[in-house]
Amino acid sequence: MLRFVLFTTLAALVLAELEPQPRYLEDSVEERVVGGEVARPNSWPWQISLQYKSGSSFYHTCGGTLIKRGWVMTAAHCVDRSRTWRVVLGEHNINSHEGREQYMSVSRVYLHPNWNSNNVAGGYDIALLRLSTEATLNNYVQLGVLPPLDRSCLTTTPATSPDGDAPRLEVSCLPSSNRPTSLLWTTRPAPAMAGGAALSRTPWSALEVAATLDARVTLAAL
Repeated sequence: MLRFVLFTTLAALVLAELEPQPRYLEDSVEERVVGGEVARPNSWPWQISLQYKSGSSFYHTCGGTLIKRGWVMTAAHCVDRSRTWRVVLGEHNINSHEGREQYMSVSRVYLHPNWNSNNVAGGYDIALLRLSTEATLNNYVQLGVLPPLDRSCLTTTPATSPDGDAPRLEVSCLPSSNRPTSLLWTTRPAPAMAGGAALSRTPWSALEVAATLDARVTLAAL
């Protein structure tokens, strides 16, 4: 109960500062990001692979961003609290072991209190994952950083090929919106998109979420 109150209080404090209300991408095929370029190995060292356990194996389902050594931000629609989860850091090709990976089990899942899985377009598609151990930062694993002011990175996640395979990390970036304010937005996932919390210059970007958590209530309190 205390943890829920802390998270709810945090959300209320932050949301009170976000004016005007969130804008959302239109739900149209033309505005979906398809394609991209294969990223140079480990050039996006905050990118993680979120994987769920089925039987004795783990399977990739979404991307996410390492925002603190023991915390990952991803999309709420990606996680089901009934599953067993792990995070893989330092990954590039999820079909092979490259020797740079760090495997972390997820000890706790925190969904945004306003998230409604029956209304994805309603926004608040954010989840925080508490890792069982802290990541070791090195050349292959780093905390997330914001893109330049004139660029908004919409997705950095394992690519989805026409055959449905997602072996390597790809990145797709578009010029940022000309709107004076562009708050948290979301759109329902399409088969051509891989899910995950992307870095974008919004008040709910990964680093600002981390900074807000530090300012309002320490992560240790969660």
